[in-house]
Amino acid sequence: MTDISFLTASELGPLIKSRQLSPVELTNHLLNRIDTFDSTLRTYITPLHDLAIKQARETEENIMRGNYKGPLHGIPIGIKDNYYTKGIRTTVGSKLFLDFIPKKNATTVDKLLNAGAIMLGKQNLHELAAGSTGTNPFFGNTRNPWNTLYMPGGSSGGGTASLAAGLAILATGSDTFGSIRLPASMCGVYGLKTTYGLVSTDGIFPTAMSLDTAGPMARSVSDLALMLYYMAGFDVNDPGSLDVPVPNYMEDLNKGIKGIKIGIPAYFLQDLAPDVESLFKRAMATLHYLGAEIIEVEIPELSLSTFSGYTIAAGEASALHHKWLQTHSSDYSADIRSFFMAGALTNTPQYIQAQQARRKMVKGFQKAFNHVDILLGPTIPITPHIYSEHWVEQNMEVISRCLPFTVPVNLTGTPSLAVPMGLDSNSLPVGMQLIGKPLSEKLLLRAGKAWESTSPLHFRIQN
Repeated sequence: MTDISFLTASELGPLIKSRQLSPVELTNHLLNRIDTFDSTLRTYITPLHDLAIKQARETEENIMRGNYKGPLHGIPIGIKDNYYTKGIRTTVGSKLFLDFIPKKNATTVDKLLNAGAIMLGKQNLHELAAGSTGTNPFFGNTRNPWNTLYMPGGSSGGGTASLAAGLAILATGSDTFGSIRLPASMCGVYGLKTTYGLVSTDGIFPTAMSLDTAGPMARSVSDLALMLYYMAGFDVNDPGSLDVPVPNYMEDLNKGIKGIKIGIPAYFLQDLAPDVESLFKRAMATLHYLGAEIIEVEIPELSLSTFSGYTIAAGEASALHHKWLQTHSSDYSADIRSFFMAGALTNTPQYIQAQQARRKMVKGFQKAFNHVDILLGPTIPITPHIYSEHWVEQNMEVISRCLPFTVPVNLTGTPSLAVPMGLDSNSLPVGMQLIGKPLSEKLLLRAGKAWESTSPLHFRIQN
């Protein structure tokens, strides 16, 4: 029998609504698993046992009275610890904010709680959401549940690892240059980097403000669609927020991909690890079998990704941290301090050149989408790595290998859906990403659902 902690929100919701499953029972079950496994996995920085049980009891009472709010009512969720939570410490995974207690919730946290979600705790992340491995010298390295010797990816590795281990049903993430998609790939779950401005970032500690996005992470595409419906929407407190209608992302999920044109940029086929390359070739064949038209495309502007992405991300991050770098330099871990200090060397002409390159990339994507509906590539070119004792160098190496694959959609503001592609020769997950035009999340979720029906992954830690 499947452990209820590995059921999806889409499966649990009807059980809760019909009163076959108690939110208190479900929440207690997950909290017990956190107590059992998280001393090793380190997916949470601040578990919230008392608050979660209090919320679960209130939820159960409301449902018993007939006040059912919808499909997230009674669903336990993990919140990345760069999302502000009123009266609950928000560390951003950093020594700098060890005792920071926000006076408000992030807009997205309010939306999820108002929909009836239950907050299990604040989840671990690579320090200041600025790294790619899951290393955190202050709160412990998050471990990959498929094999705890390996990294889960970052920066949202706490959330993706908790999903893979059955320590949360849903999780929130943020993505500045790959922080949802990279750990989703390494942990074998689903993650959505949303169109820039679709989901409010008000109350989420910034990394690089012109690139930052927030989005859902889950064990199924249907769950991503559910979360996105409640997370998306205009927010007057977010200067980058888009004032656009929010569709029902659950509609048309099962329409399939027959006739959809999927473009494969040659750029995404370079320098792939052998297991990534073989799994991606198989995935292309499967998508063709499902009815998609597979087309090779050239987007020469993608060659500008590394320069533009690194210059903008590091430059904006260092500007945000300028004061703290002057006064509290020793409170940063070595890898993040090196990244931010490199950004401090960015000069105005370099930053302007990076923004010009960014505009060229936007035009390159626009041209490609005149011919295809979706772009496809591996999420990252590498498979999960064993944690190294040389963790500073390892983080910079992972960033340099993966950023060219992940940052293009941050620079162009386009959405990208990361889905599991299969297992490598070490039985660890590998992922691919489906990229769409701005505000094409509904199409991406539909394509992701078609893929998911052919390639489910089963999770390991079930006792």
